[in-house]
Amino acid sequence: MGRGGENYGKRENEGAASSKQETFPAWARDVKQCEEKYQVNRESGLSSAEVEKRRQIYGLNELLKHEPTSIFQLLLEQFNDTLVRILLAAAIISFVLAWYDGEGGGEKEITAFVEPLVIFLILIVNAFVGIWQESSAEKALEALKEIQSEHADVIRDGKKVSSLPAKELVPGDIVELRVGDKVPADMRVLSLISSTVRVEQGSLTGESEAVSKTVKVVPENSDIQGKKCMVFAGTTMVNGNCICLVTEIGMNTEIGKVHSQIHEASQSDTDTPLKKKLNEFGEVLTMIIGMICILVWLINVKYFLSWEYVDGWPTNFKFSFEKCTYYFEIAVALAVAAIPEGLPAVITTCLALGTRKMAQKNALVRKLPSVETLGCTTVICSDKTGTLTTNQMAVSKLVAIGSRSGTLRSFDVEGTTYDPFDGKILGWPVDGMDSNLEMIAKISAVCNDAGVEQSGRHYVAIGMPTEAALKVLVEKMELPEKYASSSAPGDPRRCCHVWNKMVQRIATLEFDRDRKSMGVIINSSSGNKSLLVKGAVENLLERSSFIQLLDGSTVELDKYSKDLILQVLREMSTDALRCLGFAYKEELPEFATYNGDEDHPAHQLLLNPSNYSSIESNLIFVGLVGLRDPPRKEVRQAIEDCKAAGIRVMVITGDNKNTAEAICREIGVFGYREDITSRSLTGKEFMDHPDQRNHLRQNGGLLFSRAEPRHKQEIVRLLKQDGEVVAMTGDGVNDAPALKLADIGVAMGITGTEVAKEASDMVLADDNFSTIVAAVGEGRSIYDNMKAFIRYMISSNIGEVASIFLTAALGIPEGMIPVQLLWVNLVTDGPPATALGFNPQDTDIMKKPPRRSNDSLITAWILFRYLVIGSYVGLATVGVFIIWYTHNTFMGLDLSGDGHSLVTYSQLSNWDKCPSWVNFTASPFTAGPQVFKFDTNPCDYFRSGKIKASTLSLSVLVSIEMFNSLNALSEDGSLLTMPPWVNPWLLLAMSISFGLHFLILYVPFLAQVFGIVPLSLNEWLLVLAVAFPVILIDEVLKCIGRCTTGPRYSPATKSIKHKAE
Repeated sequence: MGRGGENYGKRENEGAASSKQETFPAWARDVKQCEEKYQVNRESGLSSAEVEKRRQIYGLNELLKHEPTSIFQLLLEQFNDTLVRILLAAAIISFVLAWYDGEGGGEKEITAFVEPLVIFLILIVNAFVGIWQESSAEKALEALKEIQSEHADVIRDGKKVSSLPAKELVPGDIVELRVGDKVPADMRVLSLISSTVRVEQGSLTGESEAVSKTVKVVPENSDIQGKKCMVFAGTTMVNGNCICLVTEIGMNTEIGKVHSQIHEASQSDTDTPLKKKLNEFGEVLTMIIGMICILVWLINVKYFLSWEYVDGWPTNFKFSFEKCTYYFEIAVALAVAAIPEGLPAVITTCLALGTRKMAQKNALVRKLPSVETLGCTTVICSDKTGTLTTNQMAVSKLVAIGSRSGTLRSFDVEGTTYDPFDGKILGWPVDGMDSNLEMIAKISAVCNDAGVEQSGRHYVAIGMPTEAALKVLVEKMELPEKYASSSAPGDPRRCCHVWNKMVQRIATLEFDRDRKSMGVIINSSSGNKSLLVKGAVENLLERSSFIQLLDGSTVELDKYSKDLILQVLREMSTDALRCLGFAYKEELPEFATYNGDEDHPAHQLLLNPSNYSSIESNLIFVGLVGLRDPPRKEVRQAIEDCKAAGIRVMVITGDNKNTAEAICREIGVFGYREDITSRSLTGKEFMDHPDQRNHLRQNGGLLFSRAEPRHKQEIVRLLKQDGEVVAMTGDGVNDAPALKLADIGVAMGITGTEVAKEASDMVLADDNFSTIVAAVGEGRSIYDNMKAFIRYMISSNIGEVASIFLTAALGIPEGMIPVQLLWVNLVTDGPPATALGFNPQDTDIMKKPPRRSNDSLITAWILFRYLVIGSYVGLATVGVFIIWYTHNTFMGLDLSGDGHSLVTYSQLSNWDKCPSWVNFTASPFTAGPQVFKFDTNPCDYFRSGKIKASTLSLSVLVSIEMFNSLNALSEDGSLLTMPPWVNPWLLLAMSISFGLHFLILYVPFLAQVFGIVPLSLNEWLLVLAVAFPVILIDEVLKCIGRCTTGPRYSPATKSIKHKAE
């Protein structure tokens, strides 16, 4: 339990007290038993001494402040990633080697430090992004605290203490609640001061309507919704006032339990499917790099360690530290080549671009990895109220009396929101409203304390949602012709204004739970008093003696008419409609002269609610309406799309079972006539189910009604344990723990609480379930594109590794230095890899089943393909290096224009023995404006003189990788069927990458930094001739792949992943 100042008592005492307190079910005990249990009298309250004593035991009434993760700990966690650790090791080793090599100073020192510094910069940026993402996780708990009450009116020492800080409440305190108050703690209702008390607790329980409270006991095993004699912390009083007894405070309240569940869920965050795959790839990469590095050293050990054999034993060991360091640098270069340094940056960029696409579709992504997780969602667990439905009560059916006794007229009402212009009434009389319909409109407008206001682009209810829906109905009914001229056209509340101007309300008969109706006494412009009543249809019929016909005449309410109305009522109730009846009374002799004066005899009748039933007698019944929280228009199609995409939809709601089942049938989760006995359970029934896992494994939709936060969490936890990738939607405080626990939590942007938004990974700006389905399609497309650029970058890196390995194996001079490889990996590879994220979405992407979260990122066939491609990259880059040294012409291209000397392959592969060669000379050669001479030391021809051959190798590598990006447009599709211009961004990216390469080639300062020189036209033609075959090779491999196994994507049927139990 939160205590603020932790000096109050011992934690053991607190735990014991908490445990003891939890065993007392105040809701199942009468008021006297509760007062005895908490040793308090409602008239005098607790004494100051008793309050202090209890505070030492229970602490303060506030939520626990969990220690946030320190920045240092978050920083360390960022390096708990295999690829990051490899990069860190490579950077440290590179830095040490640069320091060692640079002791002599000069230009080499500057270029040597570029590589480690760039890698360190990547790691720092990556770490800060990670810290920023993770530090936002605690905000959900902070938002939860904001919905707590700050003050309370308490009775202590026999006196009323106004605006006492709510955190000072203790169990046993007597608190008075009024309309508009936030409930400060979990409390037992002791007495109702007003005839009715209603509490809006939908954010905690998911109920779509305010709940009437009572002092009567309820069964001990009742769920939260069933505890009608309890009020809960964080909920709001919307009607009446009452006296309550505090039973639970702080972390023992229902909202405190939600707080604990959010914290628990945040501790069990798991990696996204892609992160797991990248970690697995990193581990394999570590092993491969280690093996290749060792192999390279073993191949080259003869160059830095030699010995002689004497009597069969090796002696006279000779060790060259300089050469040992050189080959160690080659191993480091190999590591740099093998690690896709640009991959984290490209993934982040692709995900960020994905979030922009989703934002255009009203899905606001709060955490970047959620974009990718969406793509493999297999189950969507959706809240009903506010997600599948509008969370706005709306009249869907209006039933009026016909032209004669025993006849009824029924009108369907369109619209699902509080917008008066949303929909119309179907079948409305062409010649306008008749007298019966006028009376229904009048009662709906005048016997009503609610209102509707425009807030931005939306309309919101002011007051009770049911009454607000009636106001909207009045606007849709419009005005009779005789009153139309007195209203302002275009005013969304004009009809209600007109009806209210015509009469004067002089008294209100408040709603109470016994008579289940509300009445108003009005004074019309003619001076006559009349009574307008709305309420439960059965109760109004019991107190009605007449019915009003279409023309306004009244006839006696006979048994046939009454049974007919009750039959319609039953049909509407079966469709989960909440029904309200309307009636009026014109003869009010007691109130004939009453005008609201407190001294009038009639006023005494109004002070006693027990008189209301007699006042509301001999009524004239005029009709009824059916209201509901309607489903969103787009949801049914979205459910169908989910089925086509192989995604199961489960509805988890706090609402009652009948209402939830009717909505689920309407939106297509269940069929209209489908037997759903085994598919629809309450949260309590599910928790008591003997085989929960198999229940969740049923194909098709499932419904869980009357669900509490812990039920939602348990369902999500079991699904995740079963290998499902779960998206959970919701808007209330009660949804927050499950939102946090799910693979991807989706909160509502308009109706959602701040708690739900902060606990979520994604927020729907339009609160529309169908937006999730669109986001899933976008997530699948993004994942496919990410696979494309990951394959592209990895295949490119395999080529770089093959190049360095061949260089070491053949013993020729080092073709490319680490800083060049780093430039290729980070800069020239980056734009094409990012552009692959813009590949167009497949038209059938939402007709395929979701990929399994354990699907391989790179299959065995794909790995083989890129080993072949990589081998060619290695051969091409090393081959062009050898060609320059050993050939004057190649494929008809003259390479002798620069005047360089030719050597034999044997000389090139034994270049380290150059000092022992007799009469070896090397001619000067030109490269752009530069001339390279070797008069003093001809052997420098293999060191500084390799700059042209090295430039050719680097240019071949860049060109091959540009062509290879075209191969990555499709995993199996030929460039003939998916030509490069399907993704114009890729062509632009290739141009940028070639432009950057030209920049470092032809800007002298950059050329010096990267150790390269300009190339001539013939040399560029050689580069392109050597690079282009990579497209032809991959086309052949793709063709083989298509012919042998067909397109590779997740199988059409879901794999059986469950073990028989």
